[in-house]
Amino acid sequence: MRKLGGTAGLLVAILAIAMSVYHLYVRLTPRPPDSQVLRALTLLFSLVLAFVLFPARKGRATDRVPWPDLGLAAASVVALAYTFVYYEYITTRYPTAHPLTRPDLAIAALTTLLTLEATRRTIGAALPVVSVCFIAYGLVGPWLPGFLRHRGLTLEVLLDQTYFTTEGIFGIPLGVAGSYVILFIIFGAFLEKSGAGQFFMNFANAVAGGSRGGPGKVSVVSSSLFGTISGSAVANVMVDGWLTIPMMKRTGFRPEAAAAIESVASTGGQIMPPVMGAASFVMAEFLAVPYSTIMLAAAIPAVLYYVALFAAIHFNAVRTGLRGIPREELPNLWETVWRQGHLLLPVLVILGLLLAGFTATYAAIIAAASVVAISWVRPESRIGLRKGLDALREAAEATVPVAMATACAGIVIGVVLQTGLALRFTSFLISFSGGYLLAALVITMVAAIVLGMGMPTTPAYIMLAALLIPALAKLGVLPLAAHMFAFYFACLSAVTPPVALAVYAAASISRCSLWGAGWQALKFAAAGFIVPFFFVYSPSLLFVGAPLDILRAFVTGSLGAMALAAGLEGHFIRPATWLERGIFGVAALLLIDPGFVTDLVGAGLIAAGLGLQRLRPLAAVPLPESHHRA
Repeated sequence: MRKLGGTAGLLVAILAIAMSVYHLYVRLTPRPPDSQVLRALTLLFSLVLAFVLFPARKGRATDRVPWPDLGLAAASVVALAYTFVYYEYITTRYPTAHPLTRPDLAIAALTTLLTLEATRRTIGAALPVVSVCFIAYGLVGPWLPGFLRHRGLTLEVLLDQTYFTTEGIFGIPLGVAGSYVILFIIFGAFLEKSGAGQFFMNFANAVAGGSRGGPGKVSVVSSSLFGTISGSAVANVMVDGWLTIPMMKRTGFRPEAAAAIESVASTGGQIMPPVMGAASFVMAEFLAVPYSTIMLAAAIPAVLYYVALFAAIHFNAVRTGLRGIPREELPNLWETVWRQGHLLLPVLVILGLLLAGFTATYAAIIAAASVVAISWVRPESRIGLRKGLDALREAAEATVPVAMATACAGIVIGVVLQTGLALRFTSFLISFSGGYLLAALVITMVAAIVLGMGMPTTPAYIMLAALLIPALAKLGVLPLAAHMFAFYFACLSAVTPPVALAVYAAASISRCSLWGAGWQALKFAAAGFIVPFFFVYSPSLLFVGAPLDILRAFVTGSLGAMALAAGLEGHFIRPATWLERGIFGVAALLLIDPGFVTDLVGAGLIAAGLGLQRLRPLAAVPLPESHHRA
């Protein structure tokens, strides 16, 4: 991204601040604009900022904006101005009675091309390429084989759907970016300016840094907290990793293990309430439920994810004899809480407001205001005018990639709706899986991981929502569970080889083998790959059902997560034989499944495994060579 100074930097900063202030105003005014206006202005701000801040090619970031990029920014203003000049015509026309004129076609084509290019600049080429493929699919339908064949779209129909309706570029995903996501990004930006990120790191060090494998556990605690600020796996790695990875290596973790732990911990930030990744807000809109419903549904699986990772780090450290950070190098817990603990209050404010039933937008705005107020408790955390303006600017800049991804995904959604691909794909998936739910879930998992490898979580999830989730719903899966299933695996693609973006980022800091770190990450993230299957079959893991069932699912699931870590790491109360590892692995699968009978059998297997360990002399277990170091 360009770092502009002088007059150009000032003008861009004013534009970015104006974007944030406008979206705050929209939610505070008693007479907000309709959704079409909000989405058009969100896209206008995002397009202009994308072309002036993001160069056409990586590595060419400069301190000035080339004339071609200024021309693209000006073209964006012209393309979106058309929406406002002819607003009544656009919102009242009937496509069959009012065919598009040549200016209509030109503006729609221009906006589509600008959206594709801006998306390529901000998040990479994968999503624009997919969108172009879907456009081609819409145009060549009559010549395609099998279930892909359709009657075909004319260029006029395709552009009409893409620009002149709310089921294309200006669809629900872009609306979510402008209505919800930017407000939570503003909250996170203000929280970061208050110094909360440093507090989270100090707090994690004080709590877990001195125990066995302490730096790894610090990564778990700090990344789960830092997810509230960023909502991005790679961003978490780049902030936390520079501190935690060197600490892990210094206390004995292999470079691959250090990178794997940081990438898995950071990925969990996207699924950790109260503020999750942007896709969670899109999910709430698709399901037409309050965001608090999504937040609660994600809580138990997120805890199981982190319990398994925390336990794996502990067992790994005990098995290999690793130590924690020396006590004299750690911050004092009570001093940290006394001096910086007030910075945790805004997180509690937003959590309390969401659980109390307030809307996500209201909760985000009040929580952002509370950050400013609470920051004045201590001089070092105070947010004055300069810091506040910087936070508004950075929030708008961080929103641009999300807005462009959702706008570009809207192109795909428009083609899917016009061609009826979703219905045919649903029929095909059900037929291909033989009507077996497990097979359909595996196909959805693979599709989510493949899509997530090439693009951010949000557009990957949106495509799954359009193409695969309807099939799961038709097979009897609870809609909330179906959407959460796709969302989880789109997130986990960040740690799934061969394209694991979070692992790439961590491995670059750790200076280690990418493949080695990737396979280690898969082992540490094992619970994340198992839990989604169980909450599809037993939604009590998603806070659905009777309170006692939910409590039992949480307790036994947590025990199962620890057993899974013990089986994979080869250690519980002492090094485990292959038989004991197998017992703990089977017990984990049975305990994570919330069924009463499976819980009883799983608990019995854990007891048997622990009994075997206690009856056997400690020195009797030869460890595999690969397990002698973390």
